[in-house]
Amino acid sequence: MVSENIQLRDSYDVVIIGGGPAGSTCASLLRKYNPELQVVVLEKAQFPRDHVGESQLPGVSAVLDEMGVWDKVEAAGFPVKIGASYTWGRDAGQWDFDFYPVEKFVDEPRPAKYEGQRRATAFQVDRAIYDDILLKHSAELGAEVFQQVRVTSVNRNESNPDEISSLSVESADGESREVRGRYYVDASGTVGIIRRAMGVEGWVPEELKNIAVWDYWQNAEWSVKIGVGATRVQVRSLPYGWIWFIPLGPTRTSIGLICPVEKYKEFGLSPKELYEKALEDQTEIRELIRNGEPEGKLESTKDWSNIADRLVGENWFLTGEAAGFADPILAAGMNIAHSAARDLAFTLLELFREEADPAWLKDRYCSRHRANINQHIRFAQFWYASNGQFTDLKAHCQKIAKEAGLKLSPDKAWQWLSQGGFIAEKPGHAALGSVDLTIGKAIAERLDGGSRKSSWKIEKYNLFVLDVSGAKRFSIGVPSEGRIRQYPAYKRDESTLPLVGPVEVVVRAVQAETDWNGLTNAFKESARSLGISEANYPGFVINCLSALEGLLAEGWVKARFDPKRPKLREAPSVGALIRDAQISAAYLRSREESGETAAASS
Repeated sequence: MVSENIQLRDSYDVVIIGGGPAGSTCASLLRKYNPELQVVVLEKAQFPRDHVGESQLPGVSAVLDEMGVWDKVEAAGFPVKIGASYTWGRDAGQWDFDFYPVEKFVDEPRPAKYEGQRRATAFQVDRAIYDDILLKHSAELGAEVFQQVRVTSVNRNESNPDEISSLSVESADGESREVRGRYYVDASGTVGIIRRAMGVEGWVPEELKNIAVWDYWQNAEWSVKIGVGATRVQVRSLPYGWIWFIPLGPTRTSIGLICPVEKYKEFGLSPKELYEKALEDQTEIRELIRNGEPEGKLESTKDWSNIADRLVGENWFLTGEAAGFADPILAAGMNIAHSAARDLAFTLLELFREEADPAWLKDRYCSRHRANINQHIRFAQFWYASNGQFTDLKAHCQKIAKEAGLKLSPDKAWQWLSQGGFIAEKPGHAALGSVDLTIGKAIAERLDGGSRKSSWKIEKYNLFVLDVSGAKRFSIGVPSEGRIRQYPAYKRDESTLPLVGPVEVVVRAVQAETDWNGLTNAFKESARSLGISEANYPGFVINCLSALEGLLAEGWVKARFDPKRPKLREAPSVGALIRDAQISAAYLRSREESGETAAASS
């Protein structure tokens, strides 16, 4: 039990099953923005406890800051994740991908503040410590938190089977009782207590059925040390899978193996034997653990990407891994969990306000996060298909493209993957998974071993005009400061054009046929009205150019070339940015900061 001297009551406004990152994020934000709400978190385990999923993306830090817990996490001294180092791609060569340029990273004392360069970095967390910090923070904000309380049954309303009437729970001392709520949240992870009880099916891509085997190590060497406590995660591929190497603190490291289930069956080895074989076969990891010792906590589990068919019901919601799971190769699990739980908290807050249409709020949450998880799964399939060592897995992209009615080679499938640029996580920003379109193109080039350059379609043209023919107007919801704020949007077939953030800037600029000089002037005027600083202006422009690229790919913008008009690279203050964006990560921080400002101000 975390909430001291509090007895579990019979009724609450929101009952949350699971005290992991998704459950604690939802609880904390509910209490932050509406302290009158009665929120309870029921956790079957006793924290602290180990858990995999330690590598984060910068988007998590933004949510932690909004929760008011970033400083507490920073004070725990977790390594700063500045990026990742991969042995991956057509030539199986090593390459690095950084959130923030190493050459610009300033060695600063810790604990630091969530500002400047730290806004572009992430954490590598020991989940035993991290999850405990988050759960205690929820209790400090007024959520009632009970540990070692197990949900034994989800009781459905007899007259409406899609409605939950109560939960039957049992405490560690064997006491049983029923708990009721106006709304119920399933944040129980892959167990999916409500998901299973309500008979929700899901999609599991066969080719991403893997097993995970891992242990924690003491005194393994950090491969990269940057400043005070900053490093890169190591991802090293093998012909039969890949290894993660994630420093969690000065002495502790998480090391695990992901192996396709078919490969695992072929070997006929125990999980422990396969794990030891992988560590021996991967020479770089073998060297890093030469003086280390495993803690002897070897665990294994199935590691199957999946999406629930629906995430909402009459009075219940799925979030975190109960809603779906994307392959860990992109380290997106925590990002998805925190982001979805934040969105769900804001959705619940709107439901309690009774100002917006409940059906619209529920449908928006469900469709948005199913699309988000699916986007990550698609990107993972491309990632695997681009691994030169996975010769028997090259058909991944072909298969998923075929399901969409497209006949594409693995090499060409990237073009299809990148065309649906608007991630539900950040409406108005052209992105794929947790990676924006600019960086996505650069990653594609890396994975192809440099065999082709990631080209920008917009470079071929210099006249652009908006095309919303056949589209219908509707409203999208963007989560911000405890609200789901409604913005206008267009929908045509499966493509959505949200009039928010950089996309809105571009749409306004190309209402009438516009050339590069006109776009440059429009970007400057929008930046001025939004209060974008000179330092962040390059990032703002890159966001807009990425949005234009996505709009062109999806058919929302039509383009042509006029030889009498300037080309992109001839346009003042714009042309050079495309080239720089393809080869440098220097704009990552300014993209993040200016993009958030634009979205919030639109």
